[in-house]
This record gives sequence, C-alpha cells and structure tokens, in this order.
Amino acid sequence: MANVITIDREFVTLGQLLQMLDVVSTGGMAKAFLSEHPIYVNGEQDNRRGRKLRNGDVVLIPGKGKVKIEQAS
Repeated sequence: MANVITIDREFVTLGQLLQMLDVVSTGGMAKAFLSEHPIYVNGEQDNRRGRKLRNGDVVLIPGKGKVKIEQAS
C-alpha cells in the first residue's frame, strides 16, 4: 500500500516531493540524491528533480517506499 501525499496545486516537482518527505532538505541535496538513487515514477525510472508530479502519480523512493500523489478537492 502506498503512502498518500495530498497537494493543493496542479503539480509538485520530484525535488519538492523529496523535501516534503524529509528525504532531503534542499534542492541541491535533491539533485545529489537523485544522481545516486533510482527513483521510479509510474514504474519508469526518472532522476529529474523538476519532473512534474500530478494527481494519481505513484513514486517509488528508496527508504520511503511508494508514495501516491492526490490533489485536494
């Protein structure tokens, strides 16, 4: 079962998500983390910190597991 992150806007970036989950504390740390750890967005590997995550996207993060993005109503 995936953890759920609720967002109040159209999208969040992968870097922002890593900060929201306390995986990293800065954008620079997000870039370094993504270069060293495989992240999967909807089953496909992606290491772009600017990748836009929208309602329904599922992200697999090492050490955190699966995270599902949901948009607040």
